[in-house]
Amino acid sequence: MLLGQVFERFVTESPVSVMVRGLLEKALCPQILDELFERSAKNQYTRELLFSTVVNLMSLVVCGVHPSLHAAHQASVEKIGVSVTSVYNKINGIEPSTSGELVKEVAASMEATIRHLNATMPDLLPGYRVKIIDGNAIAATEHRLKALREISSAPLPGQSLVVLDPSLMLAVDVFPCEDGHAQERSLV
Repeated sequence: MLLGQVFERFVTESPVSVMVRGLLEKALCPQILDELFERSAKNQYTRELLFSTVVNLMSLVVCGVHPSLHAAHQASVEKIGVSVTSVYNKINGIEPSTSGELVKEVAASMEATIRHLNATMPDLLPGYRVKIIDGNAIAATEHRLKALREISSAPLPGQSLVVLDPSLMLAVDVFPCEDGHAQERSLV
């Protein structure tokens, strides 16, 4: 079989890329992502554009396959079946709690893999499960409202608290907040 020969060549010459692709496909399984969206979304709903499709488009941008969401959409417009405006509307409507659930779901999947491979780091405090929490202000971008781009006191885009499990070296939880002026203490 031709596909078998091509796949074997990749396994032989670039095994890490094959493993990373397998892990990403496992962690970002479309059925799991769509179920997660149905469970966690309170205001948003699915009509034609699935949450898994949006995640797939964003992963193409994050991994550097395409320089922008628009370019990723243009490359697969026939498969997606909706306009780029619909994609942007879907992304703009994704609730922070849904993003948090996505991080937890992927982290749980990756934690199982890391533990199965016995690839954990030594405990920082033996006998305790240590977690590190850190705040992150989302950087302002040129994509802010045009009227607010030049104003230094313009609304901040938001912030998040991220929980790291140092034994897994994995972000296991995130608490996104749309209020860029909120203090980290209030989020905790």
